[in-house]
Amino acid sequence: MRISRGIVCECSGVSACPDGSANSTCTTQPGGYCFVTVEEVLDDNGLVVLERTAGCLPPDESGFMQCKSSQVPHQHPKVIECCEKDYCNRRLRPQLPEPPPDVTETPGLRPTATVPHTALVAAALCVALLAFLGAFWLLFRMRRKGCKRPPSPPAPAHHAEISSGSGSGLPLLVQRTVAKQIQMVESIGKGRYGEVWLARWRGEKVAVKVFFTTEEASWFRETEIYQTVLMRHENILGFIAADIKGTGSWTQMLLITDYHENGSLHDYLQTVVLDTHGLMTMAYSIVSGLAHLHMDIFGTKGKPAIAHRDIKSKNILVKRNGQCAIADFGLAVRYVAERNEVDIAPNTRVGTRRYMAPEVLDEKLDVTNFEAFKMADMYSLGLVLWEMCRRCTTGDKAQYVEAYALPYHEYVPSDPSFDDMHTVVVGKGIRPPQPARWKSSATLQALAALMAECWHHNPPVRLTALRVKKTLAKFRAESAVKLV
Repeated sequence: MRISRGIVCECSGVSACPDGSANSTCTTQPGGYCFVTVEEVLDDNGLVVLERTAGCLPPDESGFMQCKSSQVPHQHPKVIECCEKDYCNRRLRPQLPEPPPDVTETPGLRPTATVPHTALVAAALCVALLAFLGAFWLLFRMRRKGCKRPPSPPAPAHHAEISSGSGSGLPLLVQRTVAKQIQMVESIGKGRYGEVWLARWRGEKVAVKVFFTTEEASWFRETEIYQTVLMRHENILGFIAADIKGTGSWTQMLLITDYHENGSLHDYLQTVVLDTHGLMTMAYSIVSGLAHLHMDIFGTKGKPAIAHRDIKSKNILVKRNGQCAIADFGLAVRYVAERNEVDIAPNTRVGTRRYMAPEVLDEKLDVTNFEAFKMADMYSLGLVLWEMCRRCTTGDKAQYVEAYALPYHEYVPSDPSFDDMHTVVVGKGIRPPQPARWKSSATLQALAALMAECWHHNPPVRLTALRVKKTLAKFRAESAVKLV
C-alpha cells in the first residue's frame, strides 16, 4: 500500500528509528528512500563484525548519501542499497564485496586465516601464566629478604582518557561510535560550508554540522582546533565529536557540538530587544571567549594562541543563560611558540567581507605576524558590539531602539564585494554610525568607546581582547556598586 504522507520503511532492531518510532518502522517525506546498509565495525572485543542498519532517508539528505556501493581505502567497507516503496527495504540484502586475494590486511581489521583463533587464545594464556609465575617468584624472593615493594608511581592525570592529546570533546576512539548513534531530526541552518542539523544523541539535543565535500579543509581545521589542549571554555561552543565516513560515491563530514536553541546572535537580535544588563552579559561573555582563544597557556600541556579570523554575529551562539559562545573555527590560525611560526591551514575559504579589517581589505596583513591576526579579530569584534548596542534600550522599555541591521548596511549591498568594502572601509575610512541616544546611557557610552578603539584603522592602536574584558569587568563591578 502507498501512504500519502511518504514512504514507510523498516528500521533495524540495532538502532532507533530516525523519527523515534518504537514499532521498528519509520516514515519519510515524498521523494525519500528506504535503505539498508551493511558495514564492517569493530565490536567490544576488537573483532570485525557486520552491522546492518535500516531506515528512512529524507529527500534533504540525498546529497549526503547516494545509493551506490563502493569501498574507500583505509576505511571499513560499507554498502548501501535503496528503494522507493513501502517496506521495500525488508527485501534488500546488500553484500560486501570480497577483497582481492593479494590485499595486505591491516592487523586488527579482519580476522586472519593464518593463525587459528584457538592457537591465539592458548598463546595468550601461556604468556599470562608465565607472567603470573614470574611475579609470584619475585614477590616470594622479596619477602624472604625482608624487602618492601617500591611505591607505585602516580598515575598520569589523563589516564582515564583514550586520546591523542585532545583537550576537548570525547576520546577519539569514542567519537566514531557517537557519530553512528546520532539521530538526525531537522535541518536548522545552511551556510557556505554546509548544513546544520538538530539531532539527538542519548536522548539529548545536539547540533550536527554536515560539511560539503568541497569544504574538507574547513572540517579538518575546525576539528583540529576544537581538540586543542585546554580549548574548552564556557564561552566557546562545546565540542562533542567529529567523524568522516562514506564510500566512493558519498561522504559525510560531521562535527557534533552542543545545541543552543536560541540560535545565532544574528538571528536572536532580529527579534529580541536587550536591556543594559543583558547587553553587558553578552558582551562580556563574547570577549571572554575571544580572550581565552587569543591566550597562549605555557606548560607541558599548554594551549597555543589561536586567532578566529571570521568573528561575526552569525558565528556567535546565544546560550539559555544569556551568555554567548563563539563557534566556527574553520579558518582559525594557531601560533606555534616553540618555532615562532603561524600555523595557517591550507584553506581556500576566506573570511566574511563585511567584517574584514582594513588591513585585510588592503591586502597588507602580515601573515607571518600572529599579532596581526588577533588585531583583525578585534576589528570584527567592534562591529559585533555595534550590532548589539543598536538593539539595547535606553531608559524605559518603550524607548526607541534601532531595527536590527548588519554593519555598513547603508553603504554597501546585501552581499558586498571585496571592492565594495575596500572603498567604504579603506578608501573613505567610514565606520558604522553611533546613534545620539546612546549618550543617554552609561552602558552604551562605555561600549561605544570600546568599539571605536577596536575598529581603529591602525591595528597596533586597537585594544586587545584581554584589555576589553578587564574594562568591561571593571564597569560591571562599578555599576553593581551604584545599584546597591
